Amino acid sequence: MADIVENIPEALTTGEVARILKVTPSRVQELVRQSILPHFRLGRQVRIDRQQLQRFIELGGKALPGGWRRSSCHADPEGRSRRPA
Repeated sequence: MADIVENIPEALTTGEVARILKVTPSRVQELVRQSILPHFRLGRQVRIDRQQLQRFIELGGKALPGGWRRSSCHADPEGRSRRPA
């Protein structure tokens, strides 16, 4: 499968992702809130990594087993977020 998002910036806004996925920006924001779509935050702004989006698309729009957040270095075994000390 060709890299669908190869000619776009590394970090995408929710609006850019909405255009790529052909959904509304509010749907992208809902996927982010549910931790289905892999993302990171710059303050209050949400960004989606281009390569993570490509993987999300290749997986058929499904989150990784256990969710994207659980792979974080700040998550405990039950999946709750912890802030660094």
